[in-house]
Amino acid sequence: MLNVGLTHFLVISVTLFSFGMYGVITRKNAVMVLMGVELILNSANINFIAFAKFGNYGLQGQIIALFVIVLAAAEAAIALAIVINIYKTITNINVDEIDSLRD
Repeated sequence: MLNVGLTHFLVISVTLFSFGMYGVITRKNAVMVLMGVELILNSANINFIAFAKFGNYGLQGQIIALFVIVLAAAEAAIALAIVINIYKTITNINVDEIDSLRD
């Protein structure tokens, strides 16, 4: 039987973080960039919970992960509202072309 250890959680977390960074760096669409940020935050949640479990920290990791989930929900709501406002103004949500907000 396979014992799931801290290394397994860290490998999953690094994979999610890598996919998130790839999405943030390479995508031009603002919604895809936001999805990459969500992947990065989820990888941090996996780390918090894994280190809390294997480090005998009780529920501290789960509580911090819950705060990160609430933060991610608020970030997504505000960012999507900004993206919708930009789309109404410019009719484009490519990150490279959104520089007219300075006007």
